[in-house]
Amino acid sequence: MSQFNQGTNSYPQTPQPAARPVFPSTTFPPQQTSPQPYHAPQPQATEGSYASARPTFTGSPQAPVQPAAPAGPAMNVAPTATFDEKKAEVVRIAREFFRGVPDWVTFFREILGVEGVIHRLFPQPEEYTKFEQSDEYGEIQLMIVKLRERTNVQNESKEPTRVITVRLPKSLHESLRVEAHSRRTSMNKLCISKLLQVIDDSMIPND
Repeated sequence: MSQFNQGTNSYPQTPQPAARPVFPSTTFPPQQTSPQPYHAPQPQATEGSYASARPTFTGSPQAPVQPAAPAGPAMNVAPTATFDEKKAEVVRIAREFFRGVPDWVTFFREILGVEGVIHRLFPQPEEYTKFEQSDEYGEIQLMIVKLRERTNVQNESKEPTRVITVRLPKSLHESLRVEAHSRRTSMNKLCISKLLQVIDDSMIPND
């Protein structure tokens, strides 16, 4: 029960807590902070955003352009030219091409090759065989010989080479070896020289 003082009609005084000490206010300087760089918020990648970021192409892709094949020496002769006119044109082109000092492989390809000048001017086998028996063809053969004499191995390798295997009797192989030795050349050059010569149909046996 609480204690009540009847004389004063009041409750006894309770002690009051001591007042807290008051300290003078202290101000602190504002804290210096370095400014932080601003980073813009990055959009969240979604499945659709990857598809939209890909480049789109219209139309079908174009194939790489292939360089045009060389047309070969130009010919100044009419399609209705005579056989003698065609012979003169072949020699004219061969002499002009020879003065350019090409390697013998290039000369053979442009003049005597499958797509050379002679085959283009004499597409028929009869005309081509007739031209092989002319003096003009012999002059072209001498041009090849001169070019082969001054063409080194490096120039010969400009065009890819092919290898063929020919079965020879031992006696024929020995004959080629002796002939190459006597002519002071290699069997490879000797065989090429023989292949460049004109061979009549009567000299080739039928199968």
